[in-house]
Amino acid sequence: MIMEKFRFQQSKSRELRPAGGSREEATRSRGQQAPGRVPWAAVPPSALVMTGIFSVQLGAGLAAKLFAQVPPAAVTGLRLWTSAAVMVLIGARPLRNALSGLLRRRAWRDAAVAIGFGLTLAVMNFSIYQSFARIPLGIAVTIEFLGPLGVAVASSRRLLDVLWVGLAGTGVALLARGGSTPSRGGAAISGHGAVLAGLAFALLAGLAWAAYILLSRATGQRFPGSSGLTIAMVVAAVAITPVGVGTGRGALLRPGVLAIGLAIGLLSSIVPYSLELEALRRIPARVFGIWMSLEPAAAALVGLVILGQALAVREWLAIGCVMVACAGAARGARQPQAPEA
Repeated sequence: MIMEKFRFQQSKSRELRPAGGSREEATRSRGQQAPGRVPWAAVPPSALVMTGIFSVQLGAGLAAKLFAQVPPAAVTGLRLWTSAAVMVLIGARPLRNALSGLLRRRAWRDAAVAIGFGLTLAVMNFSIYQSFARIPLGIAVTIEFLGPLGVAVASSRRLLDVLWVGLAGTGVALLARGGSTPSRGGAAISGHGAVLAGLAFALLAGLAWAAYILLSRATGQRFPGSSGLTIAMVVAAVAITPVGVGTGRGALLRPGVLAIGLAIGLLSSIVPYSLELEALRRIPARVFGIWMSLEPAAAALVGLVILGQALAVREWLAIGCVMVACAGAARGARQPQAPEA
């Protein structure tokens, strides 16, 4: 999801997301550097962040509803193709300069990092959409958040972070206890096996998100502005094409499906990317990370309103545990030293 988010650890160079998202390192970095003002510059940062959060989850809700017409893999393709196209159009000149620089310097290692970043984006988006097809949005996003939580805790040396790990583990245990609620809305897949598969896909998305954080930082050190993220997004779009086209086939050519796919790409990537960029120019990354911990609750609310995914009290309690753990880890996160390029 380009998405895209403490997925933002401070770096030289960032988206999202999540996704994002909605949910990326390059967004935050570029936000610190980009000159000039945008139309929403007068909007409070808290409003920008919350709008970005609900934009990502609204995109996820629309994607889940579209599963009734198009398989999840094809919807993943629609999102990544749309996002990549918009980013290329917006950043055509920096992208051209970055690519020419790669060829001129024969910087194959830099190219490998950007390609790895793109493949990670493809896996992250593919996995979370597969999860959305099987379990409620709120639960899927909660499990996915274990990825950035793990990165935040791993970079810390505080004993208190053991508490956050334990609290997140409690949340996961509550979700796993007795199985979770099958997904409802869109092309829902029911059954205990489907629920387990949904949880596994969400965990895979979380692991990909953790790798995304590390690779986005490395990419931001090697490419100026958002050019590295644009290259990665193109790679992700290309990587998802075989499975996206193979499963979607002719359904991808329907005007209605294309229109919804465009909306998903804008809501899940471009809108939150822009809003987070502006917010991160005005607030510390630590505060941003705390606010982003509200995303699982936003996902649960969107799932309830758009998809009719009512959660049990136990599941809301589990979501709360992970949210508090994420907020605590983000609040105590230290400014990491930029790794060697």
